[in-house]
Amino acid sequence: MPRANSPAKMARHSDPRLLVERALPDPDAPKDRAKRRRTVTVNLSESPLSWLHAHGHLSDRQLLAGEKLRGDYEAACLGPRTTMVWDPTPVSKTRRGAPSPSMPGERALHAKQRFDDAMAALGGDLSDIAWRVICAGEGVPVAEKAMGWPLRSGKLVLRIALDRLGTYYRLPG
Repeated sequence: MPRANSPAKMARHSDPRLLVERALPDPDAPKDRAKRRRTVTVNLSESPLSWLHAHGHLSDRQLLAGEKLRGDYEAACLGPRTTMVWDPTPVSKTRRGAPSPSMPGERALHAKQRFDDAMAALGGDLSDIAWRVICAGEGVPVAEKAMGWPLRSGKLVLRIALDRLGTYYRLPG
């Protein structure tokens, strides 16, 4: 009987993840420093955008535009909650009581405004595919089927949406 971590067993199960090492940005470090930078391991197949970029279907500018939109979406807390709300509950009605959990933070409000403005800049047709693939994390074929589009049309429309987002966010390129 082979052991749990034997080479024969490991060869049968290949890792479906696309793992790469990426350097963490350090804004305080001088650019000419030859010191080794900290790195993190990133799973490129985590989001549909990163998968498309890893396979050469998206440019760096398009990936960055999509990640900026997803960052605003996440910062605005627009996604579904998957766990209990751990916000502090109000202890008293006095000034020293905890803030009401119904009042979102200023950062979330600004992120929601940026997200709404970006979706408005995309328009109705492009915002649907952008939201499904970038924010909801649906694959392009799943989004195409849900919207009743022909096969292989979603990637082209997504690239147009990402180009328009890049223009909206004033990204170079």
